[in-house]
Amino acid sequence: MWPEPLICRAVLACAAAALLAAGCASSGATPRPFPAPRGESPAGTTPSPAGPPDAAVPSPPGRMPAAPGALDGYVLTSTALSLRGAPYRNGGSTPDGFDCSGFVQYVFSLNGLAVPRETREQFRIGRSIDRDHLVAGDLVFFSTVAPGASHVGIALGNDEFVHAPSSRGVVRVERLSADYWRRRYIGARRPN
Repeated sequence: MWPEPLICRAVLACAAAALLAAGCASSGATPRPFPAPRGESPAGTTPSPAGPPDAAVPSPPGRMPAAPGALDGYVLTSTALSLRGAPYRNGGSTPDGFDCSGFVQYVFSLNGLAVPRETREQFRIGRSIDRDHLVAGDLVFFSTVAPGASHVGIALGNDEFVHAPSSRGVVRVERLSADYWRRRYIGARRPN
């Protein structure tokens, strides 16, 4: 029999994943981490060890800890992947519904990095990365509904990225090499 707190966390994680969405419009809304009962971490985040809220979170076994102020791509993409299946909502920036840039802003905020709300603004942060040098956590940009950067996702590695597309309306993983995305790819940025 599973301990009750473990069952509660599993139910909370499943419920949070079912409530999430995707899209590519910007409302300027500021994402807020969703509540978790009794001090538990929101689904998709790594709980901090006992201590102050800013206490360091140990890296998974076999991984080097991130430099201070640097993003850990493994943790960031784990957060993003925990939101798969979330619904799309134009202008959305919470697990109740996401558009593409709201999804990126929300995931990064849960990992301690503020990024702009608009896709075009996100395309200006950090440094440009060649497609052949993408790592987990890099932002990938596409020209879909307008010239220039109009859609954004988070690179996972191995030709995959996670994003909040408006078609079929859920946060999901796709391949950069898929014909649709390959033809619309315009660049990548490393936020830190």
